[in-house]
Amino acid sequence: MKVVSLFESIYKRSPAYTAFTPYRICPLGAHSDHQLGKITGFAIDKGIHIAYGPKENGVIEIQSAQFDKRAQWHVEATPKTREFDWADHLRGATIALYKRYPLRRGLCAVIDGELPIGGLSSSAAVIITYLSALCRMNGITLTPSELITISKEAENKYVGVSCGKLDQSCEIYCKKDHLLYMDLQDDSFELIPQSPDMKPYKIAIFFSGLERSLAGSAFNMRVDECRSAAYALKAYAGMEYGKFDETNLRDVPVEVFHKYKDRLPENWAKRAEHWFTEYERVERGAEAWRRGDIEEFGKLSFESGRSSIYNWETGSPELKTLYEIMTRTDGIYGGRFSGAGFKGCCMALIDPAFEESIMAKVEREYLKAFPNLEGKYSAHICTSADGVKLQ
Repeated sequence: MKVVSLFESIYKRSPAYTAFTPYRICPLGAHSDHQLGKITGFAIDKGIHIAYGPKENGVIEIQSAQFDKRAQWHVEATPKTREFDWADHLRGATIALYKRYPLRRGLCAVIDGELPIGGLSSSAAVIITYLSALCRMNGITLTPSELITISKEAENKYVGVSCGKLDQSCEIYCKKDHLLYMDLQDDSFELIPQSPDMKPYKIAIFFSGLERSLAGSAFNMRVDECRSAAYALKAYAGMEYGKFDETNLRDVPVEVFHKYKDRLPENWAKRAEHWFTEYERVERGAEAWRRGDIEEFGKLSFESGRSSIYNWETGSPELKTLYEIMTRTDGIYGGRFSGAGFKGCCMALIDPAFEESIMAKVEREYLKAFPNLEGKYSAHICTSADGVKLQ
């Protein structure tokens, strides 16, 4: 394992422990969780690996295989503001954990991601992997809901990304060959098994060759536009409303949206249109998966991708091109942007019988459109997987 050999080369000894957190995809439910909507998801068989050992002096010393700078701080004196490097997510996680549990032991560690960065919730996977290691060093056992809350807090409050719980929930709750169907209003979820009547499928990941940072993108603006739409709709309908940052589209009946949407500024109306139609697509998708209809499930995922482009108004030219190529490629049941959709990658559910022709066609057409990304674009075939194994 790469992290083990890297750890041994740096520290001249074997690591005491290793751990793994899978990446995730969300075929339906995009841009929904932060407004307490419903989501679907799979964990995949690629993710974040860590090799680590204890540091009795309380120091955190961690190296990423993807970045040159080694990060270091003390568990009781984590910098209170961002340092704007790759380890900010881990500093935020240390602070969030320390608020709840005493920390005395630190760790030395090496972290490695199996796929390029962007679109598979690598930030959440890194946080969860790191927290599992830090908890083990300090004799702390977190429940799944605690781990989700602490991970989300690190991104929201320290890194400054207004994400919901989708990423963490998929990486923790998912089960191989099952669809995670989750309601973020009350965190209830169901793992819907793959029907024996379902046609075979694999998961294809197409990386655009561009990386992205949610904190530096329009992601937070979109979240604010949703809250603004919800706030205005409540006001128009005479509904009670409170604090802006506690207002969600889930609070607004769909009938209210249809009655008053023409009064909203165009951008707010588009964001709300995406959210309400995505909510319906998730419910229809869960039922399609339950009865083994992967064609219908895939069609809904394609519809979700189109709504993300035209209503959510996300997607770089590169990702839009990838999406359009996918829609006209035989053997792809469906797919969409993976993650926020500002750069990163697209995911697709594919018929394994078409795997070779799919990979060849997507690469050929994409690099014809963006020849400058040759050597940066990549494609990978994955399968569904279990969520993280908690200690």
